[in-house]
Amino acid sequence: MTRVPAYLLRHRITVEPYAGDSAYGPQYGPPVPGVPALVNPTPRMFRTADGRDISAAATLIAAPDLDCPLGSRITLPDGRTTTAVAVARHTAPGLPVPACTEVTCE
Repeated sequence: MTRVPAYLLRHRITVEPYAGDSAYGPQYGPPVPGVPALVNPTPRMFRTADGRDISAAATLIAAPDLDCPLGSRITLPDGRTTTAVAVARHTAPGLPVPACTEVTCE
């Protein structure tokens, strides 16, 4: 399986993996700065897994091994902080296309 080429991942983001809820609100793991990604900041409509229609603030492509569970906090290159509402891992075993992780941010 090939990976998305590193030279295509021009942006750097910070990911704080969602660790669950506590009595004080959502908890996050330690921030991982400098994660290579390709960020598309164009807003678009998106339907979440629970059927809500939201306006997605950005979509990003990263390496296939990105640790970004739903609900993770992501800081985009322009400084905006968003939340991961959908995470898709794209693979095509046996085909000459790169594997990657696509994250849609609220």
